[in-house]
Amino acid sequence: MFEKEKLESIRASVKEYRERLEAQVKKRPERQAEFVTDSGIEIKTLYTPEDIAELDYERDLGFPGSYPFTRGVQPNMYRGRLWTMRQYAGFGTAEETNARFRYLLEQGQTGLSVAFDLPTQIGYDSDHPLARGEVGKVGVAIDSLEDMETLFEGIPLDKVSTSMTINSPAAILLAMYIAVAEKQGVTPDKLNGTIQNDILKEYIARGTYIFPPGPSMRLITDVFAYCSKNVPNWNTISISGYHIREAGSTAVQEVAFTLADGIAYVQAAIDAGLNVDDFAPRLSFFFNAHLNFFEEIAKFRAARRLWAKIMKERFGAKNPRSWMLRFHTQTAGCSLTAQQPMVNIMRTAFEALSAVLGGTQSLHTNSYDEALALPSDESVLIALRTQQVIGYEIGVADTVDPLGGSYYIESLTNEIEEKAMAYIKKIDELGGAPEAIEFMQKEIKDSAYRYQMDIESGKKVVIGINKFQMEYEKPKNLLKVDPAVAERQTAKLRALRERRDNQKVKQVLNNLREAASTKENLMPLFIDAVKAYATLGEICDTLREVFGEYRQQIVF
Repeated sequence: MFEKEKLESIRASVKEYRERLEAQVKKRPERQAEFVTDSGIEIKTLYTPEDIAELDYERDLGFPGSYPFTRGVQPNMYRGRLWTMRQYAGFGTAEETNARFRYLLEQGQTGLSVAFDLPTQIGYDSDHPLARGEVGKVGVAIDSLEDMETLFEGIPLDKVSTSMTINSPAAILLAMYIAVAEKQGVTPDKLNGTIQNDILKEYIARGTYIFPPGPSMRLITDVFAYCSKNVPNWNTISISGYHIREAGSTAVQEVAFTLADGIAYVQAAIDAGLNVDDFAPRLSFFFNAHLNFFEEIAKFRAARRLWAKIMKERFGAKNPRSWMLRFHTQTAGCSLTAQQPMVNIMRTAFEALSAVLGGTQSLHTNSYDEALALPSDESVLIALRTQQVIGYEIGVADTVDPLGGSYYIESLTNEIEEKAMAYIKKIDELGGAPEAIEFMQKEIKDSAYRYQMDIESGKKVVIGINKFQMEYEKPKNLLKVDPAVAERQTAKLRALRERRDNQKVKQVLNNLREAASTKENLMPLFIDAVKAYATLGEICDTLREVFGEYRQQIVF
């Protein structure tokens, strides 16, 4: 990208600069012995054209909307439309969450994002003994189509895009969403949204799995196949690095392990007989925006370029949309502190800014009180307003990839891509992501340990934790979930089971049991089952009979 003569001249000047720098440092030592990113990448005092001398503009950057998409997936990015402002929300009953959805839409949110409670995430009804104490606590309780109807009551599903953070039973929740839409008169081809549907990261970093990897991957490819023909605008998976990062990975590991999972899903779908260009355009990703500002921006750019190369060169995808890495971002929940919680507003704002400068397609900003409770109406409104200030007031959305060409950003992008690719090669050597689960778990645990040690030693400063501590007042009006929510859900379930056609339910579950033993696509049977008001727990129990359950191997 630079003329050889110019580079030689710059190299000579850099040498002179380093000599002056060395003299300066002797007189005034630097603040730290070393400066590194959270991934351990060395940060130089200064970056020059010498650091990106091998960069080829057309090969490595190109133009926004074109391969390799380093500078973004749309030619004009946010000048055409801002990212989708999608606050993750859900608690208590479907009625309470429906009220929160309506409140956020009235305040300018442009997409919905559903948080489900833990029993729903692992396929238990609210009256199951293992659900005790968890109903409605970290998300909304959804037991049946009846709850789903309430959740979206008054919200036209052909006018809003909905993301659902659900993995092991994702296909069943999608079946409920399709059924609710039909009741609203909305055909599946009009639906827009995403199911997370990423089971590999559950084994690696999070834990809400039900079935062993084999049948779990089959459920995912069933969704790919069904949606490619029937729900063409639906993102069939959100391959998630967010939880990998929250578990303690570095930015490099987040990119590497997420894309390795993506490779596994693409390969599984191809092995199941699907054409890569039939499903790849609807793959989407989900990343974390953490605190190391420039590393986060470079991370998003590196991930986009790396995925484009993987899809084109490894899988031979021909459709340019198959090469695109489109992603949702959530600011880092693990960066929030219970001490001095108002400081979390600034942390979240900077993290959100890095996501926007990195070219995200949709964004959730965490609320300042989330280290203490689920967000209150007041705190979630500030979080949403944070996105709106970034989008409408400070001008960063007015041009595409404004930090593109920065010597530091481009150098960091190159280094993250290189290090992530080395991890992916290692995972390939181990047989792919499903076989490398324990390797990735150990790498994440080691990184989490180092990060925590850096905080405890003071090497990494966290305001309010290991520096600038002070007395602070706990926020008022923290959200408390009504402990009676489980009783209300249990009563609703009892009434539903008395009211529905139980012979019909028995028949659809028998049909599902028989089909699960074959290679038949299960999505149509899930839709039949939810329309008969079979509950989530009943459907998952039927699958448990055929697939069995996964038991985690403990890794130290």
